[in-house]
Parts: sequence; structure tokens; C-alpha cells
Amino acid sequence: MIEPGIGLLFWMTLTFLILLLILAKFAWKPILGAINEREVTIVDSLNQAKLARQEVENLKAENDIIIREAKVERDQILKEAREIKDRIVGEAKDAAKNEGDKMIEAARQTIQAEKSAAVADIKNQIGTLSVNIAESILKKNLDNDSAQDDLVANILNTSNLN
Repeated sequence: MIEPGIGLLFWMTLTFLILLLILAKFAWKPILGAINEREVTIVDSLNQAKLARQEVENLKAENDIIIREAKVERDQILKEAREIKDRIVGEAKDAAKNEGDKMIEAARQTIQAEKSAAVADIKNQIGTLSVNIAESILKKNLDNDSAQDDLVANILNTSNLN
């Protein structure tokens, strides 16, 4: 085995201590500063990520509330629209029924008027026909003067004008 000499150990220790002092003065402070700065940056980033996650959760909760409110409002609007539709359809049915009733009543009145006009026309035709028949019967029966005198006397006796 090789045994190091005392001089070599002294110079190695002295070199190591000088190197250690130089590193402590010039290298460790910037390295430790950079590490501390990096640690602070990481902690800040984690805190910002937590805040962002909370904001996202809050926004999600608010969105859920907004969606629920929108669904309720949509349901209300649809309900009102159905009620309006039912009311309009009901009013249209009532109006159509009323209009139909008016048309039926007008048709009945028209039929009644035409029926009355037809009855009146028939009565006039029957009256005219009756007069024509009576005239032809009278002409036939009253060809001579004596038959005419007998008829006038008979009518005067029955009418009580005496």
C-alpha cells in the first residue's frame, strides 16, 4: 500500500480549504441564491395554480347555477308559451263556433224568408188560379141574363145587406 506523506496531506488539505473558501465566497452564494429564487418561483407558481383551480371551480359552480336558472327560465317560458297557445286555440275555437252559429242562424233565417216568400208566391198563384177557375166557371154558368140575375139575388140574400 502506498502511504501518503505528511507534506502531501498538508498541501492537499490547504488546497482543499482554499478551494472551499473560494467556492463559498464566489460560487455557493449565487448557486444558493438561484436555488432559493427557483424555490420561491415554484411556490408562487403552485399558489397561482391553486388560485386558478379555485377560480375554475368557482366559475364552474357559477356556470352550473346559471345553467340551472336558464333551465328554470326556459321551462317557465315554455309553460307560458303553451298557456298562450292553448288560450289562442281556445279563443279561435270559440270564435269559429260563434261564427258557425251565426252562419247557421243566417242560413235558417234565409231559408225561413225563402220559405215564406215561396208560400206567399204559392198563395198568390193559388189565388190567381182560383180566380181564373171561378171566372171560367162563372162564364160557363152565367151565359144568359137570367142566370146572372139569379146569382146576384142569391148573393144579396146571403150577405144580409137588406
